[in-house]
Amino acid sequence: MNNYFNFENTYTNLPKCFFTEQGVKQVPLPDLIIFNDKLAKSLNINIPLNNKNETAKILSGNFNDKNMNTFAQAYAGHQFGHFTNLGDGRAIILGEHVSKFGKRYDIQLKGSGITPYSRQGDGKAALGPMLREYIISEAMYYLNIPTTRSLSVIKTGEDVFREKKLQGSILTRIAESHIRVGTFQYAAAQQDKKILKSLFDYTVKRHYSNIKNYENIYIELLKEFSLKQINLITNWMRVGFVHGVMNTDNMTLSGETIDYGPCAFMNNYDPNTKFSSIDHMGRYSYKNQPIIAQWNIARFAETLLPLISSNLDEAIKKAEDIIKSIPKTYKTSWLNMMKKKLGLVDNDNEDEKITNSLLSWMEENNADYTNTFVDLMNEENLSQGIYKSNEFKNWFEIYKKRKLRQNFSKSKSLKLMKENNPFVIPRNNIVEDVLLSADRGNLEPLKKFLKILENPYDKNIKISNYYKTDIKSDQPYMTYCGT
Repeated sequence: MNNYFNFENTYTNLPKCFFTEQGVKQVPLPDLIIFNDKLAKSLNINIPLNNKNETAKILSGNFNDKNMNTFAQAYAGHQFGHFTNLGDGRAIILGEHVSKFGKRYDIQLKGSGITPYSRQGDGKAALGPMLREYIISEAMYYLNIPTTRSLSVIKTGEDVFREKKLQGSILTRIAESHIRVGTFQYAAAQQDKKILKSLFDYTVKRHYSNIKNYENIYIELLKEFSLKQINLITNWMRVGFVHGVMNTDNMTLSGETIDYGPCAFMNNYDPNTKFSSIDHMGRYSYKNQPIIAQWNIARFAETLLPLISSNLDEAIKKAEDIIKSIPKTYKTSWLNMMKKKLGLVDNDNEDEKITNSLLSWMEENNADYTNTFVDLMNEENLSQGIYKSNEFKNWFEIYKKRKLRQNFSKSKSLKLMKENNPFVIPRNNIVEDVLLSADRGNLEPLKKFLKILENPYDKNIKISNYYKTDIKSDQPYMTYCGT
């Protein structure tokens, strides 16, 4: 018996409707592609790396552990606004690993095969999308944004058939939990208050123990959850991240970013930016992310109504008060974030106007979102290209005067900007180049890129190519679900 993980099982104490116990199917030729050694060490996961074949076998779920109880989760969700029953169609949770600090993490295999929730899918995943999730989730972590993490990617030795034949793969995902808004929607759909209450109690114990003594704990959870989501979306907007599939089953109660399918980072500033190949109406575009977050939170609030009060009208009123407050709370959070990006350390009535004027100029001039804020940290960069326009010069003079009106400290202002404006993001063209090389068996570009993404706020002249925007193309950049 091997103790690679310190497994406990609490989720399976919930009513049986929330999961299906299922073993992990062995794959023919597991081959380790990438392993997150730093993450493993930080969580005291003891997987040996001196035997690559054995490591790959472990990370495909082919090992014995007396405390391992593998299962697929059931949940529901609104997908592009339409409600449906879902579940882990290609994922198995191995167990809950408890770190040496007592923190609990789900260990999940993504791409591990068919489950009862596969809905005619094959339950498998291709190498490119799993490496993509590894890259983007790790980038998000080092950008200081709440996220699930990636422990490893292995090739399975099996072919996966999509539009063409692809290499099969499994990603090991680590999350504080996989409880979603969609999990609560699934519980509510059972029309059994005891089932709903059991999930609520479990969620509070696992993620919100600080509210356990509040008088109306149900309203308090809605408040706390809303604030977590506002913080998360604000961070997405800070770095130009577009999730692409903000269905309710992709909004976690832990407040982590989850599911890196049709996501990408915006290059030129355009609020209408979207990347999902199936998002024809722009429902999940960059500018709509705060609106959809509020919509999703409202769906969560609906599930709690039977718990909030036995009087439905009273329950709706209490929940509505919180939902209606979200736009104002988000706007305050967003403006505070943008002020940090601009190095503004106090408050001024003109701050929102100055911020929106810059964003309008960026949109009109196809300015790169990330690089514009980087350039603002070094005035020498503002003497060339699009910065020569009178419109920008006029804005910049107003901006400089605004800075001088505050209790100004150049070093403090610059420090604030450096903490909130990354020099490096996972540029779409670089991600695609790295994935193509990996698919052909060359992992060096992947490893180099991952190393660079560990320090996104540190400028290094040796990595200047990673600052560049995408090569211009007649075709918009598209990403895909379920690959």
